Amino acid sequence: MGATKTDLFTKQQNDIANMAKALAHPARIAILQHLVKINACIGGDLVDELGLAQATISQHLKELKAVGLIQGTVEGTSICYCINPKTWKQYRDLFDKFFDSSMMEGNCC
Repeated sequence: MGATKTDLFTKQQNDIANMAKALAHPARIAILQHLVKINACIGGDLVDELGLAQATISQHLKELKAVGLIQGTVEGTSICYCINPKTWKQYRDLFDKFFDSSMMEGNCC
């Protein structure tokens, strides 16, 4: 597969695609839903909640943290994760704008 030619697309198109990529795994969606529900979480709790291996959870947390969707603080030997409200709002606003601008009236065919 060839390299993506991101320079052919607008910044907004690239931003939406990057955000969608960060959300493009059901485990990441489940992690985010859990964090929203309880508003904080120790990493080990996610293993019990989702039934995935610790290494798998850690990899997904790493991906979510890399794009800024979550933030973590060290508490002893554990890390407490929560939603990063600033990035969460940016995602919501960008997706809202995308879906609002692409609303179609009536039938397309």
